Amino acid sequence: MKNQHLFNSVSEYHTAMNLKKPTNPLISVVRLEDVCPEFGVEMTEIVFNFYTIFLKRDFDGKVKYGQKYYDFDDGTMSFFAPKQKVSLEGTPPSNVNGWMLVIHPDFLHGYPLAKKIKDYGFFDYATHEALHLSEAEDDIIGGLMESLQREITDKIDNHSQDVLVGYIDLLLSYCNRFYTRQFITRKKVSNDLLVKFETILKEYYSEEKAVTAGLPTVHYFADQLFVSTNYLNDMLKNLTGQTTQQHIQNQLLEKAKEFLSTTELSISEIAYQLGFEYPQSFSKLFKNKTQLTPLKFRQSYN
Repeated sequence: MKNQHLFNSVSEYHTAMNLKKPTNPLISVVRLEDVCPEFGVEMTEIVFNFYTIFLKRDFDGKVKYGQKYYDFDDGTMSFFAPKQKVSLEGTPPSNVNGWMLVIHPDFLHGYPLAKKIKDYGFFDYATHEALHLSEAEDDIIGGLMESLQREITDKIDNHSQDVLVGYIDLLLSYCNRFYTRQFITRKKVSNDLLVKFETILKEYYSEEKAVTAGLPTVHYFADQLFVSTNYLNDMLKNLTGQTTQQHIQNQLLEKAKEFLSTTELSISEIAYQLGFEYPQSFSKLFKNKTQLTPLKFRQSYN
């Protein structure tokens, strides 16, 4: 039987993990070796109503995200935005160590980071898309976690929140840099994913799926590739400089140009073949991207 644990506050989470009351009710940094969760051996579903960042080392448990499992290795980071749902399976591991940082959104209120943090795609990556740190990177993140913990527990004054937000901003900037490094160092894996994406994209139109399913979506390709939409988008942008949506639109435009230059289908019929509900939407997109209406483009071939 699956038990769900919903944590609305940092204090609630501390209580469930058998940790002492947090010094600050909106932010906390703890060592994972100090965590002793109350829930038992059955699969447990957890929902956080705050940002949660883990740096895990020597973790022998499994985390389930959707239908996929991920076994954590040394020095991996995972990120959860408010209201995300994750599942833990098996007995709580006894040898896990590392860090956990929890940040309630209210703590960032009034700071630019409150908006900026939502732009970090890795908070919406799937669990199996965790960040794998090198030894040097692990040292940097571990050092920042220690500094955050020290600032929270030892130095409470009028500057505390400014300093803490600054540390969080720096930590997230490093994580963003390390994810970019991971895309580069795992280039073969990323290139394989790119090839699969391009194949599925071309097949979408060659097999006329758009006629029945409509315009292709980012979610469709992410599901086909078993990755999250944000991970796919960031991977493509790092490899090609273009987002998933831009790749989709490029393929759509190539197919549109093929129809316009090699067939006698009407503009409405072409729009239907491409998955548009309304021909006007197709004409508007085509003109925005090519500076020509579909009709003008066709006439240029006559």
